[in-house]
Amino acid sequence: MDGIDVANGVVGAVLGMVFAVLFQQPLQDAWYRLRRRSRSAIRTMRRREESEAAWRTFSLGPLQTSALIVEGDGESPVPPETIYVQVLEDEVRLPPDMAGWRDEIAEESERLRAEGRTPLWNGPRYAVESFDISRTALDERPEVHLRLRPTDYYTFLAAQQLDRRLPDGTTPRSRHLDPDAPLTAPAFLQCSFAVNVAVVTADDMLVVSRRSDRVRMAPGVWNSSVNEGLSRHIDSSGRSAPDLYAAARRGMREELSLEPHEYTLDLLAFVLDTDKRHWSAHFHAKLKELSGENLRTRMSRGVADRWEHQAIDYVPFRPTTVVKYMLRPDRIHRWAPLAPALFHLSLVHAFSRTHVERAEAQVLRRL
Repeated sequence: MDGIDVANGVVGAVLGMVFAVLFQQPLQDAWYRLRRRSRSAIRTMRRREESEAAWRTFSLGPLQTSALIVEGDGESPVPPETIYVQVLEDEVRLPPDMAGWRDEIAEESERLRAEGRTPLWNGPRYAVESFDISRTALDERPEVHLRLRPTDYYTFLAAQQLDRRLPDGTTPRSRHLDPDAPLTAPAFLQCSFAVNVAVVTADDMLVVSRRSDRVRMAPGVWNSSVNEGLSRHIDSSGRSAPDLYAAARRGMREELSLEPHEYTLDLLAFVLDTDKRHWSAHFHAKLKELSGENLRTRMSRGVADRWEHQAIDYVPFRPTTVVKYMLRPDRIHRWAPLAPALFHLSLVHAFSRTHVERAEAQVLRRL
């Protein structure tokens, strides 16, 4: 009897070993596959439940900006006849609990004047009341409707203090701005509309400027070739609304000494700096005959607004080269917020979106 029990035990052990060899690994593999599929299904369900903001600011790998491209993709310029600008009569007024900030700026300017130093300039500007896009009925071209209000530079400087505490402990940013509705803001917080131009010379060199350390806003950062704010005094003849193309040509003349017949000019996009509430019309200008060296020589003979720039780089205008330049360690954190989006759109305008995105992906993979 004992021999039979031993035999049965041996047979059972052998059968157990055979079962383990034949079935244990497949069962484990099946169990692991089931767990992976379950985790994947749960992640998919979570992704379906999560919503993502429709508006995202421009980024290029590690280069993150607050520039929101509101209209335009670089490939199809916005023609001037589809831009409608209206200037409203009532001037922008700061809320009572912010009005004192403007008085502080005016007092600072008077103190500088009394000390024999350069006072703060207070020129007439425009604030953005609203910006809307529609489409033409037949060819669905974009129609831009821009409504502006009169304001001045002191009001702009006061409104730039978006994170300063108000008497109730809130800030202008927390009280008046909704991060989920970036295109909605009161006009007194949007006292800036500028034109930014990417200039490419006849021998395909991109002009990149560095802002002077003397300017009040964003000193020392690298920026577009030309940056010019709309002026009520200069850009509006009589009571007419400003012409954005004319404002860009004025900036080309004042900052680079270039005349309209020397270049072509295309409006590529409208862009908003969501952090500081600065609006911009992004232009691309291609010089017809002047090379980079010719432009250097021209500027050496005098520029109307030379003090606004402290340095200028000339970068070969090729997708890979420009992208590498924007991502350089000594540049990546020193950009004006709107400039990288401008250079990307200009590359798309010249080389096509497919070509540019392929070059950007190749550069990012090598980082």
